[in-house]
Amino acid sequence: MLQQALENGVLTLTLNRPESLNAFTSELLDALADALKEAGKNEAVRAVVITGAGRGFSAGQDLKEFQGREPAFRQHLRHYNRVIERIATLDKPVIAAVNGVAAGAGLSLALACDLRVASSAAVFITAFSRIALVPDSGMTYTLPRIVGYAKAYELLTLSPKLSAEEALALGLVNRVFPEAAFAEKARAFAEEIAQGPTKSYALIKRLLKKSAAATLEEVLEYEAYMQELTGRSEDHKEGVQAFLEKRAPEFKGR
Repeated sequence: MLQQALENGVLTLTLNRPESLNAFTSELLDALADALKEAGKNEAVRAVVITGAGRGFSAGQDLKEFQGREPAFRQHLRHYNRVIERIATLDKPVIAAVNGVAAGAGLSLALACDLRVASSAAVFITAFSRIALVPDSGMTYTLPRIVGYAKAYELLTLSPKLSAEEALALGLVNRVFPEAAFAEKARAFAEEIAQGPTKSYALIKRLLKKSAAATLEEVLEYEAYMQELTGRSEDHKEGVQAFLEKRAPEFKGR
């Protein structure tokens, strides 16, 4: 249901329900939340990739889970919210490798990640309004912060299918890679991130979260505080030394 593989500092979490385009069940969501929690504790993990098996990234909620009964939405969404909150608070870069369709809560998951790379065959659909629901799993928080209010409202109400190139033009994804080479290119991208100063990346993530609801004065103060932390790090010392010696730095994430 959820496959895990750690290599070269990159933990890959693969949603493995290809027969349903990796649609979410409570069990899958809980497994993903637990894996993200463990990733935060494991010093060998320098970056996390979330991707899907088969043709899809995730088609969102598996509606068969509710067949024959009326869902208790607020209770069920706790499974999703645990995942989104774990990504938001994880002090390591989280990359969505969108290999196919990302729809509904599948798109919410991708948007919650720090970076998104997409296969040229990927398709993005907000989807909720198509079944007369409102967005959840943080989509109304992340989407307007990426594309702005008016475009977010359009995407959420009309729910068009976006190609990978259209998503790139809107800033929904950071890179688009050819379908045939997607797995290889996405891994190389993640490994490049993992080899960087991941301690600094973690604090950049905190700064960006803070800036979303802070005054300029508060951000300036928080930047100064964070700069004190990074200025004392091993990676900063290595970065300066590498610059002086005119060589590539070897960061350790410390």
